[in-house]
Amino acid sequence: MAAPLTIAVKRIHDPVAAGDGARFLVDRLWPRGVSKEKAALAAWLKPLSPSDALRKTYHGATAESDEAWDAFRRDYFAELDVGSDEAKAALFTLDAAASAGPVTLLYAAKDPARNNAVALCEWLERR
Repeated sequence: MAAPLTIAVKRIHDPVAAGDGARFLVDRLWPRGVSKEKAALAAWLKPLSPSDALRKTYHGATAESDEAWDAFRRDYFAELDVGSDEAKAALFTLDAAASAGPVTLLYAAKDPARNNAVALCEWLERR
């Protein structure tokens, strides 16, 4: 039986820590005020982020209600389930890193409980 994957979620503005392992930005847009050097990324996995349409539909709404958060997660999971070729390649990169050690999914949103990295982590753990 394979060892469980260690996947953490962290805001990209938080300091880099030794326990982060391979750090992956999973936002569609580059976060303001963060240099590429400061981010210390293994990769920017844009294809695993919500589509522009989904991001615009739920921007700000997920913090407003449980219903909006649930709808966002449902629609995002559907996008991930279909997966473009680019998303499949990004997922392969993420899986390879996770099998080698801990990984951290990075996001820029202010809400630590309701953001696409949290949702992605949930989807990854369920599959």
